[in-house]
Amino acid sequence: MSSLLKKVSAEMIEIILENAFEWLVVVDKEGHIIYINENYCKFLEVDRDKAIGTHVTNVIENTRMHKVVESGKDEVADLQYIKGNYMIANRIPIVVDGEVIGAFGSVIFRDTSEWMQMSSHVKNMMSKIQSYIQDINSGVKYSLNDIIGESESIRELKDKAQMIAPSDISILIRGESGTGKELFAHSIHQLSERSGQPFIKVNCAAIPEQLLESELFGYEEGAFTGAKKGGKKGKFQLAHKGTLFLDEIGDMPLNMQAKLLRVLQEGEVEAVGSSRVHQVNVRIIAATNRPLEKMMEEKRFRSDLYYRINVVPFVIPPLRERKDDIAPLAQFFLEKSTKASGKRIHGFQQEVMDVFTSYSWPGNLRELENMINASTYLSNENQIPLSSLPEYMKAGTLYNVESKTLKEIIDDTERSVLEQSLKKFQYDRKKMAEALGISKSTMYEKLNKYELLD
Repeated sequence: MSSLLKKVSAEMIEIILENAFEWLVVVDKEGHIIYINENYCKFLEVDRDKAIGTHVTNVIENTRMHKVVESGKDEVADLQYIKGNYMIANRIPIVVDGEVIGAFGSVIFRDTSEWMQMSSHVKNMMSKIQSYIQDINSGVKYSLNDIIGESESIRELKDKAQMIAPSDISILIRGESGTGKELFAHSIHQLSERSGQPFIKVNCAAIPEQLLESELFGYEEGAFTGAKKGGKKGKFQLAHKGTLFLDEIGDMPLNMQAKLLRVLQEGEVEAVGSSRVHQVNVRIIAATNRPLEKMMEEKRFRSDLYYRINVVPFVIPPLRERKDDIAPLAQFFLEKSTKASGKRIHGFQQEVMDVFTSYSWPGNLRELENMINASTYLSNENQIPLSSLPEYMKAGTLYNVESKTLKEIIDDTERSVLEQSLKKFQYDRKKMAEALGISKSTMYEKLNKYELLD
């Protein structure tokens, strides 16, 4: 090998060592540094020339490089505290002819938060890959890949979800009904370090006040009339080491808010009818569409609980404020609907998209999905036509959230679909029921409800 080739090879090795490893150190069999790259020296705030030849313990805080030389055993992904942060480091002995002549060490993550961020990123990538491998009915679990949207606000929220997922801090997700709060809650759990543990949901508005305490904290056998033999674990115990999703927390009664706050502060629950306490390790994600600030002023929501759960505010904008998301969402819901119905519909007429863009969508994503489901059953064309939309939408009526309730809007939509179906199927109610995917008895109930029976 020529001297020129040796020189080039040495320079190449130097470049590789300086760039392939952000922080790298090599020691001899006595533990003295024989190489340390410049990036590591900058972090340690040491002069490289002075560091080389010095024992590693005098240069790197809490190092174990000399111990690895003595033991000859790898130490992979080990925590090391340096300059106020926990690092994740690898230490590998260098063995020649069966003899340990030194060791090299590298820091792969400069702090544990960087590791958790990378873990969150990998989990998000895996969820995307999984969706290509097989079509999964997620049912209970969602990932960021299931959140459809191209608007700047949704992209920012997805980035924020990835940033906060690895931590254990409480999150309050806010947004109007139907904006997708639960999807984000599932996604944050899936990206967190708790992803392998339970994700338990509690709808605080759906459970009667007298049952909410036993649902959350559990109960002992004989605690009340009708109590299950052997008692029952509460949602907090079921979510131990995982995530508890408190949906519609704004509807939680005041007395339960006080008990919830105690659990969050002390990390222990006491079942109804029991004097024993159980330690729980649970991350809280809460969601609401209620004006909590106003409720605090009116003494209907505890301010101390608000500040406890609102560590990271997470606000999902309504659909009317992110028009860029309407087209991809509409296409997504259409593909989902055609798959369920077996129909071959590939898109929307331009007039339909114009209506979708101008409409205010007070029911948000849920209303859009219901609208497309109904339109799919009413259409026999390869694109959703304007005629399949309810009359109030075609007429350009823009509902404000304050003008009609979501129930009223859904009732209007349902009545319009039934009226159009009666005309389309010439009052053949059997065909109507089959086309709309409901039973004949349900069909008659709905027709009677809207006074559409002959």
